[in-house]
Amino acid sequence: MTINIDTGKKKQTLTGFGVSGAWWAQVVGGWTETDESSGKPKRERIAELLFDLENGIGITQYRYNIGAGSKESGKGKYSDETRRASSFETAPGVYDWSRDGNAVWFMREAARLGADEIVMFVNSPIERLTNNHKAHLDKAGKTNLSRGNYGEFAKYVLDVASHFKGEGLPIKYISPVNEPVWIWTGGQEGCHYRPGQVYKVMKTFAKELKNYPALKNVKLSGAENGDIRWFNKIYTYIMASKPLKDVTDAVDFHSYFLPVPSSVPGFIAKKLNDRLAFVKRYKRFTDKFFPGVPLKTSEWCHMQGGRDYGIDSAVVQAKVMAEDLIYLDVVSWQLWVALSPVDYCDGLIYYNDDRSFELTKRYYAFSNFSKFIRPGAVRIDAPQSVEDAYLLVFEQKDNYAAVVINYGESDKEIGFDLPARTARAYVTDKDNDLAEFAVSDVKNITLRPRSITTVIVEK
Repeated sequence: MTINIDTGKKKQTLTGFGVSGAWWAQVVGGWTETDESSGKPKRERIAELLFDLENGIGITQYRYNIGAGSKESGKGKYSDETRRASSFETAPGVYDWSRDGNAVWFMREAARLGADEIVMFVNSPIERLTNNHKAHLDKAGKTNLSRGNYGEFAKYVLDVASHFKGEGLPIKYISPVNEPVWIWTGGQEGCHYRPGQVYKVMKTFAKELKNYPALKNVKLSGAENGDIRWFNKIYTYIMASKPLKDVTDAVDFHSYFLPVPSSVPGFIAKKLNDRLAFVKRYKRFTDKFFPGVPLKTSEWCHMQGGRDYGIDSAVVQAKVMAEDLIYLDVVSWQLWVALSPVDYCDGLIYYNDDRSFELTKRYYAFSNFSKFIRPGAVRIDAPQSVEDAYLLVFEQKDNYAAVVINYGESDKEIGFDLPARTARAYVTDKDNDLAEFAVSDVKNITLRPRSITTVIVEK
């Protein structure tokens, strides 16, 4: 099947693809022993694999977690001690910038290797300001931050951002609120907010931001809702509201989609489990009421138990990326964590207690996007006319880049009517890890079963 591509049908302009450094960076950032395969310190090799374009996959956006201080205090319930996060504050307004050294090293290294957008995000206000002086709730139902402490909360976060901005790091966004709907009673740092409280926190940050000339061009991001089905409308109203319009340039959401329990009646479960229907409904809403306001996927992971190194979770990840890019026109897409130590479908790289690490098919599938679809790429509105497949086409300065996800079980023949002098394909499937293949005819390309293929068509 030859797909007719009308290059005049331009959609969103991409700002990049990203990952979060939450929790793993404060561990792996201390790995200074030599990686035998590369001869480099392990932490440097891992950073290179993620952020370097030539020797890695060229990730350009990095999310740094500003912690609440549970690591220093030892307070609260954390099943995994690595989920505790540091605070820089030693007394009100007094900071120890040597804290969180491993994670800060990774942030600096990401920027050095090419990540030109850093988002500083917060899970919980620092413990000094919370109602129970912990970085999570004791009981569900209320927020853990009183309104009287909004200003101090904002000052702390902006002090941190200002310090690292002063180092020359590309701090572009500050996200004060993370998944406010969920009831954070342990396991990690977190704070619950009602929508009205999210609005007031954001307004406080917007007001305080004016007092930081060093952060003049830094924007607020949010509201980082935790499920693509719920609360999108109210958070969109908040982030696009008049008091915030000068300090925001998009609405950030998390693209999780947790299946409803089996106890829910079948017809209701079917409706609630139709992710694509929710995605399209949300886009119709934003197009009608907030035209021109960009959307960003700021967090997602597979949310499935068990380590999967193979193509199955890679295809799931690629499908979600494609759906968000095609049907929501997101201008950036960010994965939850780059590295994971747990028995879970999470991250691009697994790391272990013996300080070894292993790449997954998710790593290569992510690189089918991040390595070839660079900031500034413009998506072309391509027909979705191939069964069990998603097609994305981007125009860049020197080429057209097409990413095709074949999530079916059989080969597919596809072609593009793009003018081309030369072309090449990069394939990730059960047998290939971003393997390069020559393309003699862009109108005759075979897609392998359950694969992600990037076709680069030179102009």
